[in-house]
Amino acid sequence: MRVGLDYRTVGTSPQSGISRQVYALESALHSLPDIELERFTVAPLGDETRLQAHCPAWGCAKTAMHQPQNRLRFEAGFLPRALREQHIDLYISTFNMGLPLPPKPKGMRSVVLLHDLFQITLDNYHANRIKALIYKTSDRLSIAYAVHSADRVWTPSQYSADETARLFPSAKGKIRVLPNQVDGFSERAADLSARQLPERYWLLVGTRELRKNVPFLVEAWQQARRQSPAVPELVLVGSLDHLPEAQRTLPGIRALSGVSDAELHALYRHASRLWQPSYAEGFGLPVIEALSVGTPVAVASGTSLDEITPPSAPRFSPTDGPALTQLMVSLGEQADEESPEQRRQWAERFNHHAYRRRLAELIEELK
Repeated sequence: MRVGLDYRTVGTSPQSGISRQVYALESALHSLPDIELERFTVAPLGDETRLQAHCPAWGCAKTAMHQPQNRLRFEAGFLPRALREQHIDLYISTFNMGLPLPPKPKGMRSVVLLHDLFQITLDNYHANRIKALIYKTSDRLSIAYAVHSADRVWTPSQYSADETARLFPSAKGKIRVLPNQVDGFSERAADLSARQLPERYWLLVGTRELRKNVPFLVEAWQQARRQSPAVPELVLVGSLDHLPEAQRTLPGIRALSGVSDAELHALYRHASRLWQPSYAEGFGLPVIEALSVGTPVAVASGTSLDEITPPSAPRFSPTDGPALTQLMVSLGEQADEESPEQRRQWAERFNHHAYRRRLAELIEELK
C-alpha cells in the first residue's frame, strides 16, 4: 500500500504538538509491513524539505502555508494530480482539514486526523475581527469538507470523537479513536540551576490559548496561597503576557519561555504537581508527559482529560473557583498517596507500542 502523508504542519511549526504526532505517525507507518510512505507539502523555493517530500513548483513562506489562499492552491491545484502521479492508495491529512479537492484520484482512500474542533467552536487569537471571521469561516468549510469526504476520521480521544459526531452526525459511522503517542523523554533532564526555581513548585504548561483557562487557575491559586503557606509557588511554561495585567506581578508566580525538551523534562520531574485547568481539551499532552516521569497531576473535568488521567487523580470544575481554591489548599498540605511507578505505568498505555498496535488495526480496516 502506498500511503501519502500531509507534512505541512512540520514545515510550519516542527516542535508543535500536532507535528510531534505527525512524526509518530510517520515512524509508525514505516514500521508496518508492505507500506510505502510518501510526504506531500509546500515549502519555500530552495528549502531542503523539497528533497524529502513532493512539493508544488511554486514556493511559499513557512509562516504562510496555512493561509486560505495557499491551502486552496495546494489542495486543489497541486495535490489531486500529485497523488495520481504517485499512485497513492491512502492519503492522510494531519491537521483537522486539508484533503484534496475533487476530482479525487480513482480508488484512493483518505483519512483526516481531527485533533479537535476548537477552531470552529471556540474563539481564538487573531490580529483583528475580520481576520478571525475569515479564518473561522474558512476552517469551518474545510473541516466540514474533510469530515464528509474522508473514508475515516481519526481522533485522539473519545471526547473529540463524540464532538465530531455531535457536529457532523452523518459521519458517525466512520469516526475512530487513535490516542496520541506520548513516549516521555528520550534525553536526560537538564540542569535547571540557572533558572533559579524554588525548591517546591506547581507547574502549568501552555498559556496562550483561551481554552487553557490559565487566569482562572491563577486566581484560585492566589486565593489558596492567602489561606495556606503550604501552597507552593507556580511556574508557567509560556508567557505572562496572556494573563490579566494584575496577575503578572503576583508574588510566587513566574513564567519560563524558550524551554528546551531537556528543560521541560526536568521541570516535570521536579514539580510537586502538574495542573491542567482547560475547559476544552482534545487530548492533554502535558498530563501524560508529567505522568511518564512519575509526577502527580490534577485536571479540570468535562473533556478528554477525564479519559487520559488516572481515576485516582484529583479533578475539579473548570468554572468553580472557590472549590478549586479549597482543593489546592488540601493538596498543598497533604502528601500524594499514589506511587510514581503507578503513574508511569498509566502513561505507558500511550507509548509507541500501544500507538502502533492501534494504527495497524486502523490501516488494516482500510485495505
